[in-house]
Amino acid sequence: MTTSKEDILNQLRSQSVPPTDLPDLQSIELASQWIRYEDPAEQFAETLASVGGLCVRVKNVDEINQRLSELTAYQEASQVCSQIAGCGQPNVSIPDITDPHDFENIDFAILPGEFGVAENGAVWITNERGPARTLYFLAQHVALLVPASDIVNNMHQAYQKLEFAENSFGTFMSGPSKTADIEQSLVIGAHGARSLTVFLVEEAF
Repeated sequence: MTTSKEDILNQLRSQSVPPTDLPDLQSIELASQWIRYEDPAEQFAETLASVGGLCVRVKNVDEINQRLSELTAYQEASQVCSQIAGCGQPNVSIPDITDPHDFENIDFAILPGEFGVAENGAVWITNERGPARTLYFLAQHVALLVPASDIVNNMHQAYQKLEFAENSFGTFMSGPSKTADIEQSLVIGAHGARSLTVFLVEEAF
């Protein structure tokens, strides 16, 4: 006599699923169907806001410094670090921190982002420019600088930009950390950065 679990598994095994060819993602006809926006940067800003982040379009680092002074999280920060030369007023040197766990004491971190994705408000981040990967997630508040001209429409275009020639760290970050597991109540900053500000910068930095 079989159990109900075995009956279910046997029924699943008896089902024959016909094979299906994988889509040709490189075809011109299919590529034209990927989502596109008239203004990718504007869509990026709107999407980022919808997931709890803030997008600020600026001309250069000098303007970022002005806008930083308007952010409450930056004004109240006692420990600030910056990976961008001339950006912010850091009082903590990233290379001096040898234990990645100590990044939890950073109140505000100013870090580079590689590019943004309009459809989901995500930013591709790596640690190739120096900061430990944990800094992006242990700092209380994070600001990312992203070239304004480097916003792609969708994730298909995003993956075309990635290179995996060497083993290294890279991930997409979209907004501050959040969870809605407890009583379906959205909590921002539950297990990571409590806020994320993305500066779309026109000039090189």
